[in-house]
Amino acid sequence: MSNAPIFVTQPYLPPLDEFLPYLEKIWDNKILTNNGPFHRELEEALGNYLGVKHLSLFTNATLGLITALQALRITGEVITTPYSFVATAHSLMWNNIRPVFVDVDPQTCNLDPKKIEAMITPRTTAIMPVHCYGRPCDVEAIQEIADTYGLKVIYDAAHAFGVRHQGQSVLNYGDLSILSFHATKVFNTFEGGAIICQDERTKQRIDYLKNFGFANETTVIATGINGKMSEFNAALGLLQLKHIDRAIAMRREIDGYYREQLRLIPGLTPLIPQDDNFNQSYFPILVSDDYPLTRDELYAHLKNHQINGRRYFYPLISDFPMYRQFPSAQSELLPSARFLSDRVICLPLYPALSQEDTQRIAQVLALPCVQEAAFSDSFMRTSPAIPFSDQSGGSNCEFGAYVPGFQSSHATLIAG
Repeated sequence: MSNAPIFVTQPYLPPLDEFLPYLEKIWDNKILTNNGPFHRELEEALGNYLGVKHLSLFTNATLGLITALQALRITGEVITTPYSFVATAHSLMWNNIRPVFVDVDPQTCNLDPKKIEAMITPRTTAIMPVHCYGRPCDVEAIQEIADTYGLKVIYDAAHAFGVRHQGQSVLNYGDLSILSFHATKVFNTFEGGAIICQDERTKQRIDYLKNFGFANETTVIATGINGKMSEFNAALGLLQLKHIDRAIAMRREIDGYYREQLRLIPGLTPLIPQDDNFNQSYFPILVSDDYPLTRDELYAHLKNHQINGRRYFYPLISDFPMYRQFPSAQSELLPSARFLSDRVICLPLYPALSQEDTQRIAQVLALPCVQEAAFSDSFMRTSPAIPFSDQSGGSNCEFGAYVPGFQSSHATLIAG
């Protein structure tokens, strides 16, 4: 079995020969940016695919978040989560807005609506939740609070490409949603992002803001920024859309394979439920006291075997120097976020992750249990063989063999 490094993620890329005709068109028309034909075509195609009416492309999601706050003229304080990537809170600070951290629901990893109202002050103007790992927030409860207090809702939907809730795109909830098309995401344009809004007038303002504030050749109506997506990125996005359903299906197969194996390893629990409305953007697991190693020890154990997991999200945003001085960043106010940050690790997940590599990851996850004789011989010998079809539709394999280096009575394991 190979000992080559396995990374936590890897971008899906279409066949290069399929991309060349798009490049030839760019070379022919010499249009590289500024709302070119591929840009306009991708906005329409993504709107149709995602089931949203108004979508504005950006060069990346962070600029999308910053611009979204400008578009709605948000000031003062904004309720948000400490359990996210730093760009969520950074976008607030760049707009001179104070983030107010509220604890998360330990079951969903999303902002806990029950904790929001206690943190609202006269300076609060908006709520910025995150659909963490692509699992929808409690959008109904959050909207009810926003309506009660007259607040805007801006969703950081970086993980939520193609995610649905109650029969429609989760991007249709709130005032604005921001997608990421970064190389690590389910759908990538190398770099990119988008803002989804609910009406044409808001989209027009967003489009002005991402083009320096220009309304026409001689009129600047706001202090804008350069957030435009290039034709190169838009062209890649159009091609990626042709492959996205297959890419997500491959993610689902790997997701299912992990779940079958983790049933046999005590102390490692998938955080995100299986749901066809989700996109399998990540595979986070919770490391409990039943597992022989702590989360950080497991992280090091994986690295020692050339497997790169990710402690996502660690540290909490509220732990970074520019945020920990805020009263809402106090650790005692964020017990669930702290618990998750100390115990969650994301396993490698991407369409090209091979059957051999997923089996290798399962072996390494189970090794500490074998070493402590966590499984009895009788349990190991009666473990069912779990089929896994390879990505090309080839023959199934089974696991139930011996782990190299542990050929003992306690070593019959879920290795292939």
